[in-house]
Amino acid sequence: MASTITKDQVEGVVTDALVKFGTERELITPEVTFESLDIDSLDLFELGQIIEEEFSIELKGSDVKDIATVGDLVHVVAALA
Repeated sequence: MASTITKDQVEGVVTDALVKFGTERELITPEVTFESLDIDSLDLFELGQIIEEEFSIELKGSDVKDIATVGDLVHVVAALA
């Protein structure tokens, strides 16, 4: 029952969540930082919950402590999924 999650799928979920938080879709690139998008810690927590539910994974503090950009998050989630 294992399925392969692609980086494109992860990027789509992350992008859609960020748009729901009020970020303009055009601003979301792999290189952009969450800080520059004005994504605060509560938004990041909610984003983590969305990702965990969508991909049936658990994000631990050690997994996400060095994440600064959208691309960093996509890479980590794709590796865990």
